[in-house]
Amino acid sequence: MESVITPRRPAKLRAGDRVAVVSPSWAGAGVFPEVHERGLRVLREELGLVPVEYPTTRQVGATARERARDLNAAFADPTIKALMATIGGSDQITVLPHLDAGVIAANPKAFFGYSDNTNLLNYLWGLGIAGYHGGSTLVHLARPGGVHPVFLDSLRAALFEEVDLELRALERFTDLQPRWEDPSTLAEPLATTVESGWTWHDAGRVVSGATWGGNLEILHWNLAANRWIGPNEAYAGCVLILETSEEMPPATEVFSMLRNMGERGLLEQFPAVVVAKAKAWHTHAPLAEDERGAFRAEQAEAVASALALYNPDALFVYGPDFGHTDPQWVIPYGGTMRVDGPARRITVSY
Repeated sequence: MESVITPRRPAKLRAGDRVAVVSPSWAGAGVFPEVHERGLRVLREELGLVPVEYPTTRQVGATARERARDLNAAFADPTIKALMATIGGSDQITVLPHLDAGVIAANPKAFFGYSDNTNLLNYLWGLGIAGYHGGSTLVHLARPGGVHPVFLDSLRAALFEEVDLELRALERFTDLQPRWEDPSTLAEPLATTVESGWTWHDAGRVVSGATWGGNLEILHWNLAANRWIGPNEAYAGCVLILETSEEMPPATEVFSMLRNMGERGLLEQFPAVVVAKAKAWHTHAPLAEDERGAFRAEQAEAVASALALYNPDALFVYGPDFGHTDPQWVIPYGGTMRVDGPARRITVSY
């Protein structure tokens, strides 16, 4: 089964291209400039790109209108070939009304971000422009111990290549995070957890379609605003990709958000649903390792329960790492994902 919607993919980059480094949400680059500079060095030295900052990239407290001004300028500038967010945040939805849809639609460019950047990815999807879910100059390019090969390889594919890439279950991952106020905590990799494997439900078929979704909490806000989500049928046949944030919503909230999507008639549009492994540790909830495993299992069950009510025929996979765990796969948003249930394989097209 294939989706009928396939947003257009912006042109690929070449070494030496200029990339806008923007803060459409929180300007963490201004709070932690040493960490930010570490990420910029990776863009220059490992990827061969020229990072270009804007007035609000490091401006803490910039207004929504000011942040939108920078996004409009980056899309309008013909020398800028892609945009990458420094990090997420919590209020990017307020930026969207100030964007110039005409300018952006006339100048499609690859945008990289996740978490609160679901707002902009979804906005671009609505304009028919594919983006990339994943990537943060602070989180991933400035990663403790260096950039992880899984992230870097998928980022290279998204930036430069027209290839298909199979997402693989990792051997180890982490929920932990460094203390950016102490750059010495970036010197060595964080402690990791053994991967327990993905879980597959109703996996007797193959589904291929354009991806849509992102951070579940942000999608829920967009649905509540009733402004940035299209009619249900606009998503028919797409592969729904979901992840949850460092706020670590409990299973009951995950079920409620999906239930609301189901009551709207939206959840039933997706023949396949792929949910990233949840982040299950944060300074506000420092769970022990066994508690983290239970947290993730409860979340997976909440998704399965919602699908059983509203989309019982959906192929459902829980566990790929494109959310708030580390390392992170950068995956197409609006590009094609092929979910092969019998073979237990997920392939994305860049």
